[in-house]
Amino acid sequence: MAEREKRLRKLLAVQEKLKALHETRHAGHVAAAAAARADAEDLAARFDAEGSMAMTFPDVYNRGIATALGKERANLRLAETEAQRVAIATARANMVERAWREERRADERSRTERELLELLARKAAPP
Repeated sequence: MAEREKRLRKLLAVQEKLKALHETRHAGHVAAAAAARADAEDLAARFDAEGSMAMTFPDVYNRGIATALGKERANLRLAETEAQRVAIATARANMVERAWREERRADERSRTERELLELLARKAAPP
C-alpha cells in the first residue's frame, strides 16, 4: 500500500507543477495583452497630439494601433486557453490529491489494524 501512496504523492507533485506552469503562462498572456493595449493607447494619444507626425504618416500610426490591438486580442485568446488548462490541471490535481489522501487513510487504518491484531495475539498467547 505504501508504494501506491508514494506514486500518488509523486503524481500530485507533478500535477501541481503543471498547474503552476499554466498559471504562469496565463499571467504572462494577460500581461502581454495589457502591454499591447497600453501600446495601442499610447499610439492613439500620440496620433492626436499636437505637433505629431501623424498627419504626415497616418498609415504608420493606424497600422501600429491595429497591430497592437491584434496582439491584445491574440494574447487574450491565449490567456483564455491557459485559463481552461488551469481549470483542467486543478481538477486533475484535486482528483489525485483525493486518491492520495484515501490511500494514506487506508494505509494508516491497515497499519492500526495490524498492530491491534498483534497486540491481541500477544495477549491471547499463553505465558
